[in-house]
Amino acid sequence: MSVRERVERARRVATAGQGRVAERREVVRAAKRGMLDRIGYTEAARIVSSTDIVRSREELRPAVEAVLNAGAAGEMAAMLASSEREEVISEVLDDVAGLGPLQPLLEDDSVSEIMVNGCHATFFERGGVLYPLGEVFDGEEQIRILIDRIISPLGRRVDERSPIVNARLPSGYRVNAVIPPVAIDGPVLTIRKFSDRISSLDELVALGSLPGWYARLLSWAVQLRQDLAVAGGTGSGKTTLLNALSCEIPTSERIVTIEDSAELKFARHPHVVRLEAREASIEGEGAVTIRDLVTNALRMRPDRIVVGEVRGAECIDMLQAMNTGHDGSLTTLHAGTEEEAVVRLTLLARYGINLPSELIEEQIAMALDGIVMSERRADGRRFVSSYSGVSRAETGGVRLERYVTFDSARGRWAMRREPAFIEEALHSGRLDRQEVERWRSSCPWRSAS
Repeated sequence: MSVRERVERARRVATAGQGRVAERREVVRAAKRGMLDRIGYTEAARIVSSTDIVRSREELRPAVEAVLNAGAAGEMAAMLASSEREEVISEVLDDVAGLGPLQPLLEDDSVSEIMVNGCHATFFERGGVLYPLGEVFDGEEQIRILIDRIISPLGRRVDERSPIVNARLPSGYRVNAVIPPVAIDGPVLTIRKFSDRISSLDELVALGSLPGWYARLLSWAVQLRQDLAVAGGTGSGKTTLLNALSCEIPTSERIVTIEDSAELKFARHPHVVRLEAREASIEGEGAVTIRDLVTNALRMRPDRIVVGEVRGAECIDMLQAMNTGHDGSLTTLHAGTEEEAVVRLTLLARYGINLPSELIEEQIAMALDGIVMSERRADGRRFVSSYSGVSRAETGGVRLERYVTFDSARGRWAMRREPAFIEEALHSGRLDRQEVERWRSSCPWRSAS
């Protein structure tokens, strides 16, 4: 049974009559008990301990089929049609070897987010649109077991004393779980998936997220060691864009990535050091913060530092790194506009150092070269929108200069002003003049007045 068929199966089961759903779940429970009795709990634990879920499913499948063939799952199981029988087998295998009813969603590359709101409502996001799955869990205990299955191998726990947990699946997907009493309506589980399919600016161009001439400009900005921040709202594609920009870094350079949850992929770059923050253990010890990693990265001889997202005191360390020889560093942050990005950077930097805002803005103006905005429309489509240069204003503070504009309503981009680093690169010979002239002729120009 394909992943799509298993997802659709879950949707059908969720919308079926309550009596039929109860009967179906009883068959699944009976088949699961019979399988575990047949092979033994120790052997089942050995099989499912493998990180290869496909292999685990293949090893367990004969035992489930044998239980159904022997009629050990009850009269209802004996009356199942061949298609329903296959669905029951898949449900049992998903429950034992995977993450239960969520497993088909995890395997479906078109699904970008999974949201469990207690045992009464589950949703998933595909193409920026939310779809309901309905009630796919028997009760809150099943969700708690699933959460424990995710976080236990990581040495983490969630209980009434610590009701919130952040974790990462072996695939790199980000997991957040909140349980009662904080979550009033039952355990809440959110899984953010990150696509491995998009790893270059060319792929974003193919998706229509930005035009080719804009992608070329951003590629040059990275290659010419511009310090860039990617800003946007939640789910706007900041991490995807950061990954694509990072892949434009020359392969001769050493990259150190710092993330709260490792998501960036560098399939073709030979020299990448990936660092991931760590929360405190069950005993409350061993926490390693983003700020700790930024500080340590400066001792690792990086050519580029890529910070997955700045959200705290590490902001000031990152800005200082950009100012002390680590040009070409990249990061993301939450902000709706370029102006909001500057304000947010100022506030975050003050968590790390007690200085007046004016001095921190001076630091931002000297450290950051540009802000690239990422935008998500109501229909779920994501765009690389505007691009602004960052410099020091004559009166002090930060001056923003718009290079690329974006008309969200029409989905059109325009070049408003050419960044100064283009002409500087021509004079130094780092860019070919004929190539730049061809690029200039391809840009839709708009008056800067």
